[in-house]
Amino acid sequence: MGTTGVMTDSHSGIGAEEAVRLGIKVLPMPFYVNEKLYREGVDISREEFYDKLREGVDVATSQPSPEEVMELWDQMLTQYEGKVFVVDNGRVSTPMHRSVLDAVEMVKKGYSAEKIKTLLEAVREKMVIYVGLSTVSYLKKGGRISSVAALAADMLKIKPVMRFGVGKLDVYQKCRGLKNARKTMIDAIREEFQTNFKEAYEAGKVYLMAASSSTKEVTEEWVAQIKENFPGMEVMCDNLSLGLSCHIGPDGLGIACCCKPE
Repeated sequence: MGTTGVMTDSHSGIGAEEAVRLGIKVLPMPFYVNEKLYREGVDISREEFYDKLREGVDVATSQPSPEEVMELWDQMLTQYEGKVFVVDNGRVSTPMHRSVLDAVEMVKKGYSAEKIKTLLEAVREKMVIYVGLSTVSYLKKGGRISSVAALAADMLKIKPVMRFGVGKLDVYQKCRGLKNARKTMIDAIREEFQTNFKEAYEAGKVYLMAASSSTKEVTEEWVAQIKENFPGMEVMCDNLSLGLSCHIGPDGLGIACCCKPE
């Protein structure tokens, strides 16, 4: 019987193949498309999902049932004897993926589940994500902006950049066009490195990450642009999970940073 197991959900962007490779469990997160229930990585492909989004279907996120969560925990507890520790460090998307990788690495080093939880939560506030949206339609559907504001933004080709901290999402800047939105996000992360993350950045203890709900070609261009602006830094990039894409929409790009656990 093992010592410590790791479980996450599909909002981390970790798919079935990687989960097997890492030896972890991933809970598929549910969402609705035209009131039909789907589970990420189980019932629908990325291509089908984004085709439906571009057709203008209604999408909404949901939560797994307590029974589904308990069933997965019960499966894990047949392999890992002990107690379940829930890590509450505010991560989502690629920063969440990175936290899972950190947890797996700490398991290999022999850290206890309780210590891993403590170390991951110790850097809870040291995370920020900037996301550039190609459309504000999904913000309108989520009730974050009015229909009038959404129409005006689309007419003026406004591409908002959103800033996501732990538990808080705000409009950071309204940009004219995606080119300006990309530059704004890179400038914002550079400013974070010079201020909020200065000490960790100078010590080489910051992760730089990207995420995308756009095409492979656009995603590769985005990662190349990030690397060009932050030479020498490794850039971890994920496809944005389908559950999160329900809020972001297609063709969104993101950049993030977070501190490495001590």
